[in-house]
Parts: sequence; C-alpha cells; structure tokens
Amino acid sequence: MRGAPPPGRPKAAQSMSGAGIAREPQSPHSLGRGLGGRLSFSTAAATYDSAAVLAREVGARMAQRLDLVKIAPQRVADIGCATGDGIRELQRRYPKAQPLALDYALPMLHAVRHAMPRLQRLMGRGPRLLNADVSSLPLAANSLGLVWSNLMLHWLDDPLPAFRELQRVLEVGGLLCFATLGPDTLKEQRRAAATVGAEDTAKRFLDMHDLGDMLVAAGFGDPVMDMEMITLTYPGPRAFLADQRHLGVRDGLLGHQGWRDWRRIFGAWSRDADGRLPASFEIVFGHAWKPEPRQIADGRSVIRFQPR
Repeated sequence: MRGAPPPGRPKAAQSMSGAGIAREPQSPHSLGRGLGGRLSFSTAAATYDSAAVLAREVGARMAQRLDLVKIAPQRVADIGCATGDGIRELQRRYPKAQPLALDYALPMLHAVRHAMPRLQRLMGRGPRLLNADVSSLPLAANSLGLVWSNLMLHWLDDPLPAFRELQRVLEVGGLLCFATLGPDTLKEQRRAAATVGAEDTAKRFLDMHDLGDMLVAAGFGDPVMDMEMITLTYPGPRAFLADQRHLGVRDGLLGHQGWRDWRRIFGAWSRDADGRLPASFEIVFGHAWKPEPRQIADGRSVIRFQPR
C-alpha cells in the first residue's frame, strides 16, 4: 500500500506483491481462536471450493448490490478472502484499482496465488496477498477505497473491533460492503434439537439491527442493512456434514454433539417434498460509508462553514 503505516503499526503491507505473501503475526483475536479453535480454515483450503456454494451465491448477490453504487476506488480489499472469488470479482469490476486479498489462514492465500494466471503473476498484476488479522490490520489509515467481506465477520466473537479497524483503513468516502450469517441460520437444526430434547449447539449470530448499531459505534455513517434467506438442500445428513467439514466450519457452526444425539436430531430434521435435507441460512447484507471526521487526531472538533 502507498504511504507509511502510522507509528506502532507493522510495515508488512509494504512488502506485498502478487508473487509473495506478506505475513503478519496473529493476535489473540484471530478467527480460529475466537471460537476456541473450532474453525479449521487452514486445513480446509484444499476442499473449500468444492463446498462453497453458499459463499459463491452470497458473493454474487453482493456484486449485484455494487451495481447500484458508482465509485472508482484506487485500492480495494477482500477481507477474509478464502480462495479468492471476491477479489477476482473486484478486479473484474475495478480493473484500475490496486487489489488486496487478506486472510488469517495462510493456505487460503496460497490457493489465491495458485489460481492467478501465470502471466498475471509474472507481471505483478495479481492481488497483493496479506496474512493478517482483521482486528489489527497492518495497513495505513485512509488507504482503501472499498472493503469487501463475504461471510467472515460473523465468526468473530465481537465484530466491533473489526468494524473500527475497517473504518480506520478506509478513506473518507470509502465503502464497506459485507455479508454475514444471521440468527435464523440453521433453524431446522434448532427445531429438531428441541423436538428430541437435545442441546442447541448451533452457533448464535447477531441480527442486522445489532450489526447496524455496531457500524454507527465504529464511526460509519448511515449504514444500510437488509436480509435474505437462502436454503440449500442435501441428499442426506452425510452430505450436509461433509460440506461443513470441507468448508472448515463444522464444529464452529454446528457445535459438538454425540453421535447418538446427531442421529436423533437428523431423525427429527424436517425433509422437503423431494425427501431432501434443507438447511436455511439467514444472510445479513450491509454497506456503510466512512464520513468526514468530526474530530481531528488530537480530539478537537472539526467545524465547517458553508457559503451562503
């Protein structure tokens, strides 16, 4: 990225290139640790694409929302980029912008680099790859025009520090565009667990009103939130569990159950008209702009005089 990081910020971002990966030491707030190590994105990099149906669909809907926004950012970033679908969409949409792909799971970044066309790598035109934690970004303040984050922020125990950090690195007038899972995700599992008297172990997610309040608290202006339900269907429990394992989220999303409890839960899990196993995901979409600051760094208020 252009410009030196502020004092105390590491300079890893300065060494990024399409051919290499800048590494930033992980903080205690990293995703996997935030769920007690129940997420395994690093080991899932090789199988992620085979199961990422939901992420691709959500990414396509995020891209449709960008059609309504007229911006020309100089630098764009995909935060929690996984294997790179998002950053490739941003490169296609904003070909003149400098692209940055960030993920805390290093093997995911290796997958992004592997997917780059060879000529793009050799000419240094691929996305800059950064292995870092969203809650402590080694990027200069006011350095990004657009931040995109698809189905990542909900894995944080508290997204507010990440929202504050994203607000810091966005330039004034910059846009944050994201999607997370909402509280009605996997309502079928909760209903089946209640039916058989099993523990409700599925992860609880924040609703869009709480996320909107966090955006305001982080300094964003006029956040716009909306929600859609997406239902995937599976031939049976094995396929459903295999997909979550291939994504690296099985225990983090579903929680721990003994095999006897899982048999009871899946036995009570409702099927659709074709006998398939439905799994519903509430998708919360949000976008918010970074407004003009009301205070400068030393705490003094900014007063603007408008001509008559």
